Amino acid sequence: MATEIKAPVFPESVADGTIATWHKKVGEAVSRDEVICDIETDKVVLEVVAPADGQLVSIIKDEGETVLSDEVIAQFQEGAVSGANETQAVQSDSKVEQAAAKTEAGAAPVVERAQPVSDQAPAVRKALTESGISASDVQGTGRGGRITKEDVVNHQSKPAAQPLSVAVGERIEKRVPMTRLRKRVAERLLAATQETAMLTTFNEVNMKPIMEMRAQYKDAFEKRHGARLGFMSFFVKAATEALKRYPAVNASIDGDDIVYHGFYDIGVAVSSDRGLVVPVLRDTDRMNYAEVENGIRDYAVKARDGKLGIEDMTGGTFTITNGGTFGSLLSTPILNTPQTAILGMHKIQERPMAVNGQVEILPMMYLALSYDHRLIDGKEAVGFLVTIKELLEEPAKLILDL
Repeated sequence: MATEIKAPVFPESVADGTIATWHKKVGEAVSRDEVICDIETDKVVLEVVAPADGQLVSIIKDEGETVLSDEVIAQFQEGAVSGANETQAVQSDSKVEQAAAKTEAGAAPVVERAQPVSDQAPAVRKALTESGISASDVQGTGRGGRITKEDVVNHQSKPAAQPLSVAVGERIEKRVPMTRLRKRVAERLLAATQETAMLTTFNEVNMKPIMEMRAQYKDAFEKRHGARLGFMSFFVKAATEALKRYPAVNASIDGDDIVYHGFYDIGVAVSSDRGLVVPVLRDTDRMNYAEVENGIRDYAVKARDGKLGIEDMTGGTFTITNGGTFGSLLSTPILNTPQTAILGMHKIQERPMAVNGQVEILPMMYLALSYDHRLIDGKEAVGFLVTIKELLEEPAKLILDL
């Protein structure tokens, strides 16, 4: 008897989702807890797994269709799969044996040609379409020469042997639909620029003290805590202390009310293949440096693997974004509403600086604080940024809570 496969129950903040990828076809063998479908919402990608060993009997919601919370998307049959799959396995094994026999006889090994894109799994078709790669260019490692999603990713990561050959005068375009996540990010960024009185103030920080401390203690820190000592933990802890001194920067606007938060949940902007996401470190005032570093690392891995949950990204009272990762020297970050401020880190650049009447070459970083001028005055914004600068330039004050 067939059972229903339903979409997950979405949180209140998520109205609906879109079927992004079916990883299994009708009639294909499925193992218990194996991912059979991805549903993309405007915040995260949710995975639907098989309830038991068996096969899909029918797919009710195709890729690209909108689904509601707890809506039926497929029919599932529990039990062993026989017939077509077994025949395919026998045929595949036979081909392998034939190839091995020819190799032993001195003939060149048989290399299976990748099957046409129309014959590939939905996830592979989607990956090929979005990347603009032809199925004939990818070496399939799956059964019967089939292309896997990993084959497409590996092909993309290979350096191009030579520039793309294009006929003279030919102008190439590729049109792909925006993902729901990308559209949602675009909507939020546009709303932030249109609905807030956003202003940015800048300062610079001498990173030499932090860099020297990090170089001196990073090995001992990793040995003791099992985490690498980076720069982000210093910035998170410095921002937390500055938020304590300037509560308006940690506040938000709700209609005609100002909400002052008595806790410190700092979001760390992370770039992923699906777009910009901002997972939140909770209660950073109670976290030590190792907990901050481990938290950021775990979020980065989850973002890379598409495993971030809605609970990882909800809330947040302040955000830090690091454009320096990509080489940015200066930028004006956009508010992550309803928050009223965001701190932008940038590339560490050696520059000649005047120190006690002498010119020294120092590793400097520009800091940018974008804030909502409706709530935060210039005096508070500048004071907040100067506090972060002072704490980073004298890390002993940060560690000793001075």
